[in-house]
Amino acid sequence: MSYSFGKNFKVTLFGQSHSSGIGLVIDGIEAGYKINRDLIAKNLDRRRPGRNEFSSPRKEEDSYELVSGDVEDITCGAPLCAIIKNKDQRSKDYDNLRNMPRPSHADYPAYVKFASYNDVRGGGQFSGRMTAPLVIGGSIAEDILMKRGIKIYSRIKSIGLAKDKEINLDDIKEENFYDFKDQVFPVIDPSSREKMKTEILKAKEEGDSIGGIVETFVLNMPVGIGEPFFDSLESVISHAVFSVPGIKGIEFGSGFEAAKMLGSDHNDSYYYENKEIKTRTNNHGGIIGGLSSGMPIVFRTAVKPTSSIAKIQDTVSLKDKNNTKLEIVGRHDPSIVPRALVAIEMITAIALLDLVMEGER
Repeated sequence: MSYSFGKNFKVTLFGQSHSSGIGLVIDGIEAGYKINRDLIAKNLDRRRPGRNEFSSPRKEEDSYELVSGDVEDITCGAPLCAIIKNKDQRSKDYDNLRNMPRPSHADYPAYVKFASYNDVRGGGQFSGRMTAPLVIGGSIAEDILMKRGIKIYSRIKSIGLAKDKEINLDDIKEENFYDFKDQVFPVIDPSSREKMKTEILKAKEEGDSIGGIVETFVLNMPVGIGEPFFDSLESVISHAVFSVPGIKGIEFGSGFEAAKMLGSDHNDSYYYENKEIKTRTNNHGGIIGGLSSGMPIVFRTAVKPTSSIAKIQDTVSLKDKNNTKLEIVGRHDPSIVPRALVAIEMITAIALLDLVMEGER
């Protein structure tokens, strides 16, 4: 099923943006695991809409209910099912979209695929709203990974033309990321945060939206996790990350810059440090031959501008079969980058735990 991901730690999503509820089912959690509700709450709050002027004003508390798989927050071995009730839908905002597909949305291909029965309200099952239950599963995966010493951090590398300072891939330290989880705009240089906010507000005032780049760091990944070829570590992470709505690109390590380098510059030399094998550089981004190398995994994700904007746009009438103009109403993020960052971390945690569990079998 396209709504399921993973083999050992398997998550299955259900619901739509404006259905009565959304949620997920998780298979593969061992009995006896104590669910970390504090971590789930923190990550849900980081992703939640309506927190500030930089996100959609839709008010969703994202409170959830565990309906199976636990007894007093301790897993019992059955599939874990969580449901989030949708409470602030305005479905009437989407009445004019049933026959007029929104540019860069899934409306038209979904109309064809599902024989016109697709749910256009809030984007249906294609909506970023569906990342809320992913945060529940991702938080559980993150907690289990942290118990193994594996940690995931992300920062906003850029929004529009506003950029955070560069990080040396050869010298990645956890101390640089200590407060990332507490920031709405996690960056290295605080001055870049204000520039990013200015970019978003400028786009919002013009009835437009803006995209950006999220950079993710995975620390303390054991050596040898992954597979060659089709289940390579990059393949699995990319597969997972591209499931987050709005993602248009991903690169690992030096990424596309590698195309400009000589092999002598790109190759990462090995050396011993305190009986551990490391590389002096990290152009490979922590992955070689589809396997983790023990160096920090580093990848960057391109997030597109939010498709729903206030500007009048060209589209077609599926009913009248002619060209027409579309004005989108409703509540939308001027930039999904800050909230997409959380979803990227969570789906990465799910992908990594699934592979780690495979390696431990």
